[in-house]
Amino acid sequence: MAQHLPVMVREVLEFLDPQPEDVIVDCTLGSGGHTEALLERMAGQGKVIGIDADWQALERARNRLARLGRVELLQGNFRELGVILDRAKISEAQGFLFDLGVSSEQLEEAQRGFSFQKDGPLDMRMDERGPKTAADLINGLPEEDLAKLFREGGEERWARRLARQIATSRKRSPITTTLQFAAIIAAAITARERPRKIHPATRAFQALRFAVNDELGALEAALTAALSHSKAGSRIVVLSYESRSDGVTKEKFRHLARYCRCPPFLPVCQCEGRPLVRILTAKPLTPSAEEVERNPRARSAKLRAVEVL
Repeated sequence: MAQHLPVMVREVLEFLDPQPEDVIVDCTLGSGGHTEALLERMAGQGKVIGIDADWQALERARNRLARLGRVELLQGNFRELGVILDRAKISEAQGFLFDLGVSSEQLEEAQRGFSFQKDGPLDMRMDERGPKTAADLINGLPEEDLAKLFREGGEERWARRLARQIATSRKRSPITTTLQFAAIIAAAITARERPRKIHPATRAFQALRFAVNDELGALEAALTAALSHSKAGSRIVVLSYESRSDGVTKEKFRHLARYCRCPPFLPVCQCEGRPLVRILTAKPLTPSAEEVERNPRARSAKLRAVEVL
């Protein structure tokens, strides 16, 4: 199985700037690559709280980080970040890291159902305790809802056509595997209409994964919780790999950086009347050419960061 290489480690360390005795929260622990770098930078004096919905990722990280100490690993969805931190008795932290998307290990494991290049059950749950799989949505949602899912989650041009093709196919037999789903998507888009640089099923798989895990809603909630558990000078860093999650991050940071965040219909400002964060990245940072050559899966990464005021 391919090991997940942490993306933009140098930049993450630069923006989080961990100091001795700091508490840093890695909200998407994965296999622990970023947390390992943070702990090494703090030279055993700080502490990292590592959170992940995937118990298998937690086990990989536990083995990787055992020699370093000063880390607490917790299973949970970062949607519940506030609850998780309260239970861990963490009232505030100096840094929060979100490394969004799916890991190399999750893509390589066919049984998880994240990849259109491997045949496996159409699952896609980050947390395998989750109530609904991708197959449940594909076979159960009305055609109109499927079209909306592909359009909003994957920015798919052919969303309505894909939904129609799925509705027709599932009448013959349930859609249960990744390759079956990918073949249906590919059949619905002609060779002339297909995107040049990505597989025709890429956007549909992305949208379906977002929906199964409510990733965009969870991100919005988690960024709010991170702010409420921060103090002046705390940093929040987000690595995104799709335009939708980057867009949520961008808009959230811009909103928090405004002097007034009241709804436009209010005649008088009723919020704090001051920005809550300072944006550190006017434009998102991207990996260097050298990093992309070393780790091609980093090519779509975008890093945004803010400092709490």
